[in-house]
Amino acid sequence: MSMSKLDFNTEEEKDDVEKVFHSAMLCLNEEDRNLPAIELMLPLLKRGIAVHHSGLLPVIKELVELLFQEGLVKALFATETFAMGLNMPAKTVVFTSVKKWDGDSHRYIGSGEYIQMSGRAGRRGKDERGICVIMVDEQMEMNMLKDMVLGKPAPLVSTFRLSYYSILNLMSRAEGQISAEHVIRNSFHQFQYEKALPGIGEKVSKLEQEAALLDSSGEAEVAEYHKLILDIAQLEMKLMSEILRPERVLYYLDPGRLIKVREGGTDWGWGVVVNVLKRPSAGSGTLPSRGGSYIVDTLLHCSPASSENGPRSKPCPPHPGEKGEMHVVPVQLPLISALSKIRISISPDLRPLEARQNILLAVQGLETRFPQGLPKLNPVTDMKIEDPEIVELVKQIEELEKKLFSHPCFKQSQDEHQITYFKRKAEVNHEIQQLKSKMRDSQLQKFRDELKNRSRVLKKLGHIDADGVVQLKGRAACLIDTGDELLVTELMFNGTFNDLDHHQVAALASCFIPVDKSSEQTQLRTELAKPLQQLQETARKIAEIQRECKLEINVDEYVESTVRPYLMDVIYCWSKGASFADVIQMTDIFEGSIIRSARRLDEFLNQLSAAAQAVGETDLERKFAVASESLRRGIIFANSLYL
Repeated sequence: MSMSKLDFNTEEEKDDVEKVFHSAMLCLNEEDRNLPAIELMLPLLKRGIAVHHSGLLPVIKELVELLFQEGLVKALFATETFAMGLNMPAKTVVFTSVKKWDGDSHRYIGSGEYIQMSGRAGRRGKDERGICVIMVDEQMEMNMLKDMVLGKPAPLVSTFRLSYYSILNLMSRAEGQISAEHVIRNSFHQFQYEKALPGIGEKVSKLEQEAALLDSSGEAEVAEYHKLILDIAQLEMKLMSEILRPERVLYYLDPGRLIKVREGGTDWGWGVVVNVLKRPSAGSGTLPSRGGSYIVDTLLHCSPASSENGPRSKPCPPHPGEKGEMHVVPVQLPLISALSKIRISISPDLRPLEARQNILLAVQGLETRFPQGLPKLNPVTDMKIEDPEIVELVKQIEELEKKLFSHPCFKQSQDEHQITYFKRKAEVNHEIQQLKSKMRDSQLQKFRDELKNRSRVLKKLGHIDADGVVQLKGRAACLIDTGDELLVTELMFNGTFNDLDHHQVAALASCFIPVDKSSEQTQLRTELAKPLQQLQETARKIAEIQRECKLEINVDEYVESTVRPYLMDVIYCWSKGASFADVIQMTDIFEGSIIRSARRLDEFLNQLSAAAQAVGETDLERKFAVASESLRRGIIFANSLYL
């Protein structure tokens, strides 16, 4: 408007503009040709000045594009929509500001946006160079400007998300061959997530290099040393199965004797014999075994949780770093893995905790005194067993132990530096596995959890059954992707649409279509207020169910984002036959935005009609089809100039 005195076109060009303009308007009805948005544009266009943004009538936008391409528009005021989507080169591009409104805040133009828009400057074959002017109207950091002009374009980032529409369609159409997890695992989002962890990838590479260096120093010796330890353990197990016959071992299970207890993969360490009883295997407080009628009451180092859970709970050793207590635990003979030569004196009354803890301190003191292990009873020299098989086993164990004690790794294992080396090696390998697992599964696990929670929502709302089979309601939701599929199917099945005529149906359906938010207070007529209230109540119910199923959702925000009543009155009146000139007076939303929303609404109503047909609701199907037909007229569905 500030260029009202400027004129860039010749008389001949003005005639051409007028001809093109009137030809373009022939695609509109007579009444629509007199709209203010159309009449105000011709004087501007004749002077070679034009405007282009998403809120304009589609016919005006297309007309401006055609005139600009023909060189009949010399100065075009445009938003980035013009620069982004079309090949429209100009001699000069002017940025009137370095900031833009993105719907949330005024922010600096991104590097990709600047490159895309400034790249329009310079027409191939006409201009030697393009000119770009930036109007900086506020203080700006040099680095910020450099990033904007010279920075890299924004990367392509996947916004893949699990929608109910996707889940239901996978369940109903993939016939079990492609699961939702398969789709997630092979999605661009997952690929990008794994690639976007350079820090973790770099750390894994460094740790693998460190592990290679650790492995290369004496790997063969380490393997040989560990084999010796395993061989000795196997022979000792065989030996103990012979020693633990009651006739051989009972004499040595006197009170105070230290015995080692192992239950499957659980090593209890050294305990102290209190008493031996002959009885059948007892309840859950007894450590179980495959057999044996002798029970050895043994003081063992137990987790405090064992006593807290009651006398009949199964005992367990303390966790690493946990302060344990000594408790008398019934142990069956086959669970004894070693007998020590050492006996200690024990109090006749073990009920006080202090008496038991004194024994724990004594055992721990002995373990410190004998770092290579407590001295064990020798079956041949101490227990006087002469069985040739046992004698041979003892001989084999002694030979292997000699090799073990003379092995370089045994000496090194006593060395603090070497202990640190082995510990670091184990830590490095563990960390590598953890990081690789994190790279692969952390994002996948989030999707798994979300998939599980969304499936629970679908079950609660009756879209699928307990076995994951899609039900009638789910089949309807499979066909709806323009609006919130859960909310709209709920309205279909709870009878909300049944009580409305097709004009009200069109108006209510418009709440599902994204549209610019109106700054005006929404004042609805009575025939629309009740359906809107039902819609909001249903939306709130669905939001609460999703929250119950552990989905992160704000109920109020969900209701506000899914229920958009800004065009209800406009669509209702348009459906009843009002002119476009009348309906645009009812809102401050741009004409172009109204038309774009009405076209999407038509698509949405067609989806609803197909969904109603799929579930056998012929009355609803007809109502949605009639509602769609009532919209399809006038400027909203005028033909494109490009066709």
